[in-house]
Amino acid sequence: QVQLVESGGGLVQPGGSLRLSCAASGFTFSRYSMNWYRQAPGKGRELVAAITGAGGITNYADSVKGRFTISRDNAKNTVYLQMNTLKPEDTAVYNCNAELWGRNYWGQGTQVTVSS
Repeated sequence: QVQLVESGGGLVQPGGSLRLSCAASGFTFSRYSMNWYRQAPGKGRELVAAITGAGGITNYADSVKGRFTISRDNAKNTVYLQMNTLKPEDTAVYNCNAELWGRNYWGQGTQVTVSS
């Protein structure tokens, strides 16, 4: 069956870095655009970063441009989110999402907390 399993979240101090991973299985990973969303307490879900199937095109929310980098390894069926210069406002549950022609798959999420 389809699975998206995120890892790499945790507690980090402001200015620190984390790398999230999302391992996919059960579908043709390379055909799907992959996205990272986040949802902070009391806020709506926000699209943070996106990458096309072949990895040639990426997009970022203005709030993370220059600090976050999305990448993928289609040989490993894995998408990554490198997060640098983290801020307290980056605190949220981060979910990876696979999307193709309106079909969506979601992971269970990983908590990222930025606090001193």
